[in-house]
Amino acid sequence: MSLAPRAVLVHRTTEYEELVAHHGTHGQAAYFLSSRGRDIREVAERHERAQRALAEVTAAIPLTWRQARVERADLDRFLFAPEDVVVVVGQDGLVANAAKYLSGQLVLGIDTEPGRNPGVLVRHRPRDTAKLLTAAGAQVDELTMVEAVADDTQRLVALNEIYLGAAGHQTARYRLGLEGDGGVVEAQASSGVLVGTGTGATGWLRSVWQERGARLRLPEPTENRLVWFVREAWPSPATGTSLTAGELPARARLRLTVESERLIAFGDGMEGDAVELTWGQTVEVGVCGERLRLVG
Repeated sequence: MSLAPRAVLVHRTTEYEELVAHHGTHGQAAYFLSSRGRDIREVAERHERAQRALAEVTAAIPLTWRQARVERADLDRFLFAPEDVVVVVGQDGLVANAAKYLSGQLVLGIDTEPGRNPGVLVRHRPRDTAKLLTAAGAQVDELTMVEAVADDTQRLVALNEIYLGAAGHQTARYRLGLEGDGGVVEAQASSGVLVGTGTGATGWLRSVWQERGARLRLPEPTENRLVWFVREAWPSPATGTSLTAGELPARARLRLTVESERLIAFGDGMEGDAVELTWGQTVEVGVCGERLRLVG
């Protein structure tokens, strides 16, 4: 006998909840914000909208389905099941935060603040939830992801981008090369390396691309291709700047060998969930074999 589907609602603590938890009461939080020229009413109204959206989405889940909730901070400890339908209620970034912990589950992004969020990944309104959960033929986009695999088997997956560099974004020292490029590598000192997808091309990756004035064509979200940039490479007698940007087709890999005491790799801005790398370790970054299945 097969289990009924389980709807897993992914959400995050609101700014209002964080303020009240830190300051103890609504009044103390209001006083703190007013001392900095802000009004707590705006923060509280956004909290109420988020809560109404969560309630509306919850009420739309079919009665025969099972339900679970997980807060953003607990994603790395939550066990997703193959039959889950993941309903992300919040901002675009919350979909990316959840993506690295999934393995083919269907994802539905619900926008709690239309007009404030770009809506790249949270494409739907709370009122659409019931129709989308029961629509067997709903359009699904399979978004390309990026992965980093270290020589000690540590693995990191991200939807937008993976950053490799020093903690705190200080100077990172390493040797960089492309797999299958005849062994050509370059010693570099930089602010780190960014490798991203077509989805990431709407965020951090695009800002680097714009500043660089790069001629590279940014990939589409479903395109089986990545782009990479070295941030602020420093030229010196021992370090070069000839390998600072490029493309990674489906089977290509960017290889980085650590020449610092400690470097880290993290995905989609979640530095707290990073892979740690030490002197002499090698990590390869490329297109991930898994995709994020997002309801269009």
